Amino acid sequence: MNKAFYPLVFAGILAAGILLGYKIQGLNNKQADTVLFNSGNSKLDYILQLINAKYVDDVNIDSIYDGVITSVLENLDPHSVYLPPVESQQEAEIMEGNFDGIGIEFMILKDTVNVVNAIAGGPSEKLGISAGDKILKVDDSVFAGIGVTNEMVLKKLKGPKNTKVKVTMLKNSGKQITYTITRDKIPIYSVDAGIMLTKDIGYIKISRFAASTYTEFAQKLDALEAKGMKKLILDLRGNGGGYMDQATKIADEFLDGKKLIVYSQGKSIPKMEEFAGKIGNFEEQPLVVLIDENSASASEIVSGALQDWDRATIIGRRSFGKGLVQEEIPFKDGSALRLTIAKYYTPSGRSIQKPYNHNNIDYYSEVYQRYSPNGELFNKDSIKENKNLEYKTKIKGRTVYGGGGITPDIFVALDTSYYNPFISAIYSNNYLNEFANNYSISNKKTLLNTYKTATEYINKFTISDELYNSFVDYCIKNGMNKNKLLFKNTSKSFIAIRIKAVLGRYLFNDDVYYIVLSKTDKDIQAGIKALNSL
Repeated sequence: MNKAFYPLVFAGILAAGILLGYKIQGLNNKQADTVLFNSGNSKLDYILQLINAKYVDDVNIDSIYDGVITSVLENLDPHSVYLPPVESQQEAEIMEGNFDGIGIEFMILKDTVNVVNAIAGGPSEKLGISAGDKILKVDDSVFAGIGVTNEMVLKKLKGPKNTKVKVTMLKNSGKQITYTITRDKIPIYSVDAGIMLTKDIGYIKISRFAASTYTEFAQKLDALEAKGMKKLILDLRGNGGGYMDQATKIADEFLDGKKLIVYSQGKSIPKMEEFAGKIGNFEEQPLVVLIDENSASASEIVSGALQDWDRATIIGRRSFGKGLVQEEIPFKDGSALRLTIAKYYTPSGRSIQKPYNHNNIDYYSEVYQRYSPNGELFNKDSIKENKNLEYKTKIKGRTVYGGGGITPDIFVALDTSYYNPFISAIYSNNYLNEFANNYSISNKKTLLNTYKTATEYINKFTISDELYNSFVDYCIKNGMNKNKLLFKNTSKSFIAIRIKAVLGRYLFNDDVYYIVLSKTDKDIQAGIKALNSL
């Protein structure tokens, strides 16, 4: 029996048992059925009402509703989902590009909330709160050493705009200061970086397609062109998608004329086409797009359109393969239903949606299978292409395939040379961020006196043996298993570049972080090589 119907069957058996043993509101079974169908309620509503009224123990009827809805949707496709109120609100904040709060980025170290960054222009930054400050109290209640969690921090510090919260901070100077912070709208950016990699090659990374993504992207593009950018690497790795209109606007910046970007069609949804229309700022210049196994949905629409029109060189690994259109239906209680209503198709007519066969476990585990020793993340020849779904690009007539994501034009294997227990432990325990944060606070004045600009830091700062050994000692002091330390020497170059990147982010900005990492990023280096060959 299909597992999605277990809750219904169970509820049905339970209701039947009640009906056999007792009369419902003084009615016999036949009369109760008459009331059911005359009331206009569905059978499911009726069963849940019976459970709520008659079941032997107290039950949360809302959670039963949620469970039944989720089980039903599991029989459709992997992307039709039900979002309870809290999840719906959290996702809305991320996709709308803002939330209400005090405007800090934080990290929990030794059961204490440490400010990593006060967001520029936010209420905390305006009051003088800065990186390294520690939260001791919130609204006169002790907020350190009590088992603090991320959820507790968000619950206390987030809140509606114009509401106030009192926070006592331990400053870097050792003084305690109590601030009354008026919450405000805090932006969440979706374009992580816009930097120059060489004198004429720019780089823009988009982490998701949110409501403000196109505006953010356009600002980065203009700024890079003002710095002399003639060629661009657009990084969509790890971008799981988002609002399609933002993706099509960005694709329009690269496509001239009235070229088709994408179309959608479903059983009850007529064919809807999206075309380029405006004169873009980057319609003819050389372009590379980076994708990987976690690039999905809107990311695949952008890369698929640019590949179909032979407009960009796609570099990396095969994308996830998600080409389904969801409509979001909100409910009064704040929850929402995302229901798949159509499929997306690239300009050549291919669907990038991979098979799902109503089996969510197999659907999502397919990505993990790519990590097997002979999997496609390491071997281009292992990529399975459906020869029955063969299409041609619009300009050069190159062969591309549908039914399974976007296959890159230039394959770059996943680098696993540094995958080992030492590095896994570092990331799972957040040692690197903690160490860099502490080091930047303790040595900020000295570092900024030595490296007065971000460029100086990028070109001259190196991780000495002494500093690297200090990091290893930090890991040991914080409980790292000695067996994992056997890999500390072979991991040194990998960890050192990341300490430098994270430290640069704390000292300067996110751009420094991405510039430092780009030096050893094989996908980016392949992109630079491809652009230089044009």
